[in-house]
Amino acid sequence: MHPWHENDEFWAELEPQLFDEARLQAAPNEAAYAASLLGLSAGASVLDLCCGPGRHSQALARRGYKVTGVDRTGRYLRGAEERARAEHLAIEYVQSDMRLFRRENSFDGAISLFTSFGYFENQDEDLQVLRNLHASLRSGARLVMQLAGKEILARLFAPRHWIEYPDGSYFLAEREVAGDWSGIHNRWIVIRGAERKVFEFTHRIYSAVELKGALGAAGFSSVNVMGDLDGRPYDREAKYLVAVAAK
Repeated sequence: MHPWHENDEFWAELEPQLFDEARLQAAPNEAAYAASLLGLSAGASVLDLCCGPGRHSQALARRGYKVTGVDRTGRYLRGAEERARAEHLAIEYVQSDMRLFRRENSFDGAISLFTSFGYFENQDEDLQVLRNLHASLRSGARLVMQLAGKEILARLFAPRHWIEYPDGSYFLAEREVAGDWSGIHNRWIVIRGAERKVFEFTHRIYSAVELKGALGAAGFSSVNVMGDLDGRPYDREAKYLVAVAAK
């Protein structure tokens, strides 16, 4: 049986929930903040790892950067390529597992946004992803990561919630703490008419200290953390755990 993150049905069924209109509309501002944190010069080359349907890669390309978007889900990449062509955006899209993608000394910056990290049962595979990112950056380049930090999840933890959409479909989520706060076990249910799909998975979560330690172990020379892409402090009012790591 394939792990949850390699289940194409999961990504297809959850696409409306993961990439709703609010998240699509937020992408240009998020990309602008990320570009500022990366300290990019005009025409810089940027890696968007786990780019999904391409909302950030396209926003960066519109700002004049040379963008490579990497994702394992073909459905998302096909949609991203179609939208990029429609806007005449020259974006390179690559279908690859983040544990495998590595392009030595090729990028002036890299982003990993929307908690696209911590998927793997073996934590060493998370470290491999960070090592690949480190190797793929040029000397002095930066990585920006945006995660749902462990501290934030502990503060806002809700065991369940549900959403009703205008088309009459429902999304229900149940969650519980797993492995002494090493992860969150999720049970997501999508209901459309008489059809009901259930997906269960565990996502590893990181505190600020744990993420800084992992980035250091991967070779990054300095790591700063903040509470969102806008640079606010990582304190009790933080929205996300954002790490800016320099090679």
